[in-house]
Amino acid sequence: MKKWLMLVSLLMLAFVTACSMESPTDSSGTETGSEENGDGEYTVGFSISTLNNPFFVTLQEGAEAKAEELGVNLVVLDAQDDDAKQVSDVEDLVQRGVDVILINPTDSASVAAAVEVANGAGIPVITVDRDADAGDIVSHIASDNVAGGEMAAELLVELVGDGAKVAELEGIPGSSAARERGEGFHNIAEGTLDVVSSQTANFDRSEGLNVMENILQSNPDIVGVFAHNDEMALGALEAIEAAGKGNDIVVIGFDATDDAVAAVEAGRMAATVAQQPTLIGSSAVEAALNVLKGEQVEENIPVQLELVK
Repeated sequence: MKKWLMLVSLLMLAFVTACSMESPTDSSGTETGSEENGDGEYTVGFSISTLNNPFFVTLQEGAEAKAEELGVNLVVLDAQDDDAKQVSDVEDLVQRGVDVILINPTDSASVAAAVEVANGAGIPVITVDRDADAGDIVSHIASDNVAGGEMAAELLVELVGDGAKVAELEGIPGSSAARERGEGFHNIAEGTLDVVSSQTANFDRSEGLNVMENILQSNPDIVGVFAHNDEMALGALEAIEAAGKGNDIVVIGFDATDDAVAAVEAGRMAATVAQQPTLIGSSAVEAALNVLKGEQVEENIPVQLELVK
């Protein structure tokens, strides 16, 4: 009996010893932070106006790729083109304790409330693609929308000639992109083209189609269209082709989305202004990291434009 008890005791001791020799396992699943930071990782919040637009999806992808490259956590929220939701989203990012907030405004005026929420929490704000009319902004990263509007108008004049009747599809009223692209377009068009109609279609393809149908009914003799973005341009193109005027009306868009570039290559659209959303997104994350590292960041960081035709 004693021999049996001694054998059991020896077996139990061997089992405990073996368990104590196993390496500890870290099951926390926490990602490592920036090597230069050392005391934790950076988190950047990004409020995007809408992910129902291919341009902003590409912009998001550019930001995510750069964040992964730099070891930065990126939290992306979709405002769904709703001013109130964007303010709520920024409040959410503040509650999460993000280190920097990137904002692509739904509207340049109403976004001021969201910027002020971040300002009040002491979180730096960088605007992306569209500017904010108020609030403390560290940096603004965007293409030169005025120059892009001028490029579009110059090409339209070249294609349809002086004095030709054209229409303009405007973006969301109050957004800096709509204001600036319209300003650039009219810098060239005034005194050169006959802009018989300028109507908003809110950067939306279906609205672009509906607005273009109405324009064609009241102005059947137009020969050119400039749309403030490709979604509206593609909607307008549908209306134009449905009316049997695909070969008679020149359409120029803005953003160089995949669908628009394909339409240009197929000869359906005359051109689109390439804004390089991937580069805008990656530049925004890079600027955010530079701000956190205490480096000097330019107030305006321009991204080069080009015509795709």
